[in-house]
Amino acid sequence: MLTFKELLEWINNALHFELFRIGTSAFNAITFLWLFFSFFLLFYLSSKIKKILIKKVFPKYNIDVGIGDSIAAIVRYLLLIVGIVVIFQTTGIDLSAFCVLLGALGVGIGFGLQSITNNFISGLIILFERPVKVGDRVEIEGLEGNIINIAARATTILTNDNIAVIVPNSDLINKRVVNWSHNNRSVRINIPIGVAYKEDPAFVRTLLLDYRLFRQASHIKK
Repeated sequence: MLTFKELLEWINNALHFELFRIGTSAFNAITFLWLFFSFFLLFYLSSKIKKILIKKVFPKYNIDVGIGDSIAAIVRYLLLIVGIVVIFQTTGIDLSAFCVLLGALGVGIGFGLQSITNNFISGLIILFERPVKVGDRVEIEGLEGNIINIAARATTILTNDNIAVIVPNSDLINKRVVNWSHNNRSVRINIPIGVAYKEDPAFVRTLLLDYRLFRQASHIKK
């Protein structure tokens, strides 16, 4: 039967037991726990900072929604890059030891990750050049809707039918995209309405206008 002191000593030895080594960097359970906690905290805080910038900071300065979203995304990526480097350095991991892993990753990209890499780089181009941004009304290959999110790999477009369509970022760079609100957010939306030929156009127009006023009044009451 182990005593409490012997149990603590066994746990300490297990946590510090060297699992493997890459170059001069040794990996044990403590290292993995620290890396897990640090990366979790880094991604969580960077995400919270992005949301604070979009919802609280930028609206105070009347910054456009699309521009604010792009700036916040770039800030988050910079925080992640700096944070990852700091985490590795504070853990004592030799970054040069990961050259072999980066080489293997390059081979993997060459064989099967071209699409993911292409979409990620396209996402960075979209954020920096801003050919499209959050809130824009776009049309691509028959798909028409508003951009509600631009992520690292794909962009989400919400159609008039309230259907979210996930579009790879590379499509927004390599294909012909019609941006209706690139220079001006005041856009006209065409909604075809079919009626019988015998109906009076003036009466149909009156009904539509009355319905629009009714919807506006209902929205104000809510």
